[in-house]
Amino acid sequence: MRIFRAVALSTIFLLLTAIGCTKQVTGTALRDPSQAKLTVSEDGFGIVAGFDNAPIDIEIFTEPQCEHCAQLQADFGDQLAFYIGVGQLGITYRPLTFLDEHSNGYSARVSNAMFLAAEGDATGTQFQRFVEELWAHQDTGGEGPSDEGMAEMAKRAGMSEKVANRVASGGTAVDVVDMDKTNFEYLYEIDPLETGTPTVYDLATGEKIDIYDNDWLEKLIQS
Repeated sequence: MRIFRAVALSTIFLLLTAIGCTKQVTGTALRDPSQAKLTVSEDGFGIVAGFDNAPIDIEIFTEPQCEHCAQLQADFGDQLAFYIGVGQLGITYRPLTFLDEHSNGYSARVSNAMFLAAEGDATGTQFQRFVEELWAHQDTGGEGPSDEGMAEMAKRAGMSEKVANRVASGGTAVDVVDMDKTNFEYLYEIDPLETGTPTVYDLATGEKIDIYDNDWLEKLIQS
């Protein structure tokens, strides 16, 4: 059970360095990736991608303007999508917005779009592709993508027109302030000394995963 701790958001540090290199994924698919589920977590502040009985469950804490988060997706995004699709991995994405300079800023809008995408008929694999698109078109310090631009990314990720239209609407899908507060409390409890993004957390072992190791995902799948 997590114990919440009150911490000022201004204390957060981005202490992670560039991560790994892309590795080719090999193997035979075990499941139909079009059936990988996509739901909102019970607390309402995470987005869960993957089959219910996936043997490995992780959380990824990520900030839309975090360059290291973009590198994580560039290096491992394809593998994450593969393992979600074949039923070996479940991911709960927990967005944060500490790099925003004002309410409804870049990170808040991208985070909200992620929850909008989770409300429709999209699959877990498509959502992972959507995350890759969002971070691949990162504009750190800029205005960020428009709602229409994020809708186009949703389409490129394979999501339906209905889901893309929901993203384009820019409607409110999550209380971003409460989301950021809750997810930061989770993140701080995992590592109060090096509290930053991206952080990958193994829900089964209750341990922070060392993503400095280029083989971390392969080792996790084989464990």
